[in-house]
Amino acid sequence: MTEEWLIECLRGIGILFIHPLLYVSIIIALAIGVIRVQRERRDFNISIYRKSTELRQLLPQGILWGLILSLFTLGTGLVIPPAVLVIIGAVSILLALTLKMRFLSPAYSVSISFFLLVILYTYGGEIEWPFFGEYFRDIDTPVYPTVAILLGLLLFAEGFLIARNAIKKPSPGLVISKRGQTVGRYSSRRIWMLPLFVFIPGGDLPAPFDWFPVFSLDGQSITPIVIPFLIGFSQKVQGMLPETAIKASGRQVILLGTVVLAVAIGGYWYPYMSIISVAVGLIGRECIYYLRKRSDRNLPIYFSRSKLGVRILGVIPDTPAQKMGLELGEIVTKINGIHVTDEREFYKALQKNRAHCKLEVVGNNQQIRYVQRALFEGEHHELGLLFTENQTKETDQVG
Repeated sequence: MTEEWLIECLRGIGILFIHPLLYVSIIIALAIGVIRVQRERRDFNISIYRKSTELRQLLPQGILWGLILSLFTLGTGLVIPPAVLVIIGAVSILLALTLKMRFLSPAYSVSISFFLLVILYTYGGEIEWPFFGEYFRDIDTPVYPTVAILLGLLLFAEGFLIARNAIKKPSPGLVISKRGQTVGRYSSRRIWMLPLFVFIPGGDLPAPFDWFPVFSLDGQSITPIVIPFLIGFSQKVQGMLPETAIKASGRQVILLGTVVLAVAIGGYWYPYMSIISVAVGLIGRECIYYLRKRSDRNLPIYFSRSKLGVRILGVIPDTPAQKMGLELGEIVTKINGIHVTDEREFYKALQKNRAHCKLEVVGNNQQIRYVQRALFEGEHHELGLLFTENQTKETDQVG
């Protein structure tokens, strides 16, 4: 029996490499990297991170959470109808083509697929499908509790991915405030691909335990396959440090996923709870997005001109500034004892001593600290710091 399960699981893994979502996710990750680099060069005449940054984030964390969720789906025997997997894949591709990464949250892709399934059960019985027709003919109930459980699991993973991964390497940009001042804003856009083991009806695998599968479809035989699920995220931050805002979003999505999963499990015994859980997931995720957006806009702009000195909008990786331990959001008040108020004064003060620089910095904890470093020829023009002062930008106004 163990050998049979192993062989079927290996066959199921092969599905991953012929699934179009795998290749769509790679293309989309490269596309948002190119768009980000173009914006960074327009704002700062330099790209802060490589075009492949988003692509490198696509799989490592996604595979990790795919394995974690697969332990649950394999352990419980979570059975998903093939029609649902086809619909989720098609909806995910359509949402990905918009390049609006937030719409790739499972709250949208899985919820839309769930309600499409309800519509197809009600009105699609006589439709002749050109592809996958056999899958849609097997739709025999309007509500599948396992789909709601899948939504809760994916939302839970999305929250952790946001809190742990989306906070890494956010991209700075410049915008014009309503007062006509150039201010800074951070953007984080991510896409992750989770390869997840699920079971579909059909096959001849014997059950390893009397109670398996827990979440089944009328005792049907099952077959394991690996399906890629896309999770996207997008958030713009201008009222606080990006790490603080993005982590807060992640915690809220984790909480939402926990609630959705708890209600969805109840739907296995009371089907209408599945509908409630999916609706909660969809509405809750949309509320999180708009409440975070409104809260951020109501705050004073964080990366704007400071009376204390010149605020650091960004630190370019692998530069002297990063090696000095300077961080975004900090304020440089003095260089070699000279008070500075903008970027021009900053570099003018650096030229006073071409061999060494000592910076007085007000940290994000409001404490003053000092950093210093020897300078080499030409390095004072390439410290790797980004500022909002003395920059020009044509864009929409922000609050």
